[in-house]
Amino acid sequence: MENKLSPADTDRIIEMAWEDRTTFTDINNQFGLKEKEVIKIMKDNLKRNSFLKWRQRVRGRKTKINSISDRFKSSNQKT
Repeated sequence: MENKLSPADTDRIIEMAWEDRTTFTDINNQFGLKEKEVIKIMKDNLKRNSFLKWRQRVRGRKTKINSISDRFKSSNQKT
């Protein structure tokens, strides 16, 4: 799936993945990517140390896995 993404889409996915309030479900809804695909995009596009810090932050974090209230939804998100 990553090959079909524009550079702008890849940048937006990385931005959303860094945001604490944006869940992997939100990224899936907007871009059709599963959590493993997002992790691969992050690994391929971040420096190794940045990727490791991000993984440490999001691993098991409830706000990255569970959906939260729509009041936190960015106006840039499609759904």
